[in-house]
Amino acid sequence: MRIGIMGLGRIGAFHAKTLAGLDAVDSLVVTDPVTAATASAVEQFGATAVDSPEAVLAAGVDGVVIAAATDAHPGLVLAAVRAGIPVFCEKPVARDVKESVEVLRAVEGSGVEVHIGYNRRFDAGCVAARRAVLSGELGDLHTVRSTTLDPAPPPPAYVAVSGGIFRDCSVHDFDTVRWVTGHEVVEVFATGGNRGADFIREAGDVDTASSLLTFDDGTIGVISNSRHNARGYDVRLELHGMTDSIAVGLEDKLPLRSVEPGVTFPAGTPHTFFMDRFAAAYRAELTAFTEVVAGTRGSPCTVADALEASWIAEACTLSLREHRPVRIEEVRE
Repeated sequence: MRIGIMGLGRIGAFHAKTLAGLDAVDSLVVTDPVTAATASAVEQFGATAVDSPEAVLAAGVDGVVIAAATDAHPGLVLAAVRAGIPVFCEKPVARDVKESVEVLRAVEGSGVEVHIGYNRRFDAGCVAARRAVLSGELGDLHTVRSTTLDPAPPPPAYVAVSGGIFRDCSVHDFDTVRWVTGHEVVEVFATGGNRGADFIREAGDVDTASSLLTFDDGTIGVISNSRHNARGYDVRLELHGMTDSIAVGLEDKLPLRSVEPGVTFPAGTPHTFFMDRFAAAYRAELTAFTEVVAGTRGSPCTVADALEASWIAEACTLSLREHRPVRIEEVRE
């Protein structure tokens, strides 16, 4: 299997390393505007470097991974689809939800699989949680809590074009809770504040946010996010049902300190980076994409799936701005 990679920044280079280690992948074709990045991929993985995304598509690739800048995502996805080549594209689909809708309409009915990169769908804990919910072993759910706390804010230039904490960070939690529960969010109420980096406030964003979600079956979701969690990268998920309760991320590298007398848990070195916390999930995700390319499975996260998480983010952004509950149908196009 020959896989093309468009974009070799931090996540693209990480994907190149992962793909090079998969048995199903025989060769890589890479492109990036930074020649040092392509040269590194050639040296490390024996990749073939070409000078443009168009050259990648013309290089006989069986599938393509898009890890370029967000603004480039729609054009690259559609170019691959027109060429009949299965696509893996990092989230988001596009820089705004309107453009994402346009991509969805363009790829629907194409017969070409498009896999959007929401890696928590491949985290072993999240997979086990989904299995527990769908099997009924928790009974009817009443509460879901999802947390993503970053150890430090992203750079000011990134924050300025990120679209805000709900679209950039919380959207991972939104995708996770709808996937794990198997239910859709119908209403949100969001709040947020600024206790840290001034450049986040100056960008019109908040550094800490909470979202209260109501699902179509009455389950309540509580989403907590922050750009400031000095102890480490904290991603957790709790599901509380009428029969049992479970947690994802409750392990020794959890960046939380207990003050209970005699309690030593968690005892490990805390997670400090998302690539550390989700290394195995990324590998499982790209393994799944090779199966999509081989035609043995459909996309595990479609453009339509990604758009559902984006609608929740849009509703939360509006709720924060207007300080009121917002139903998803208000923002859906």
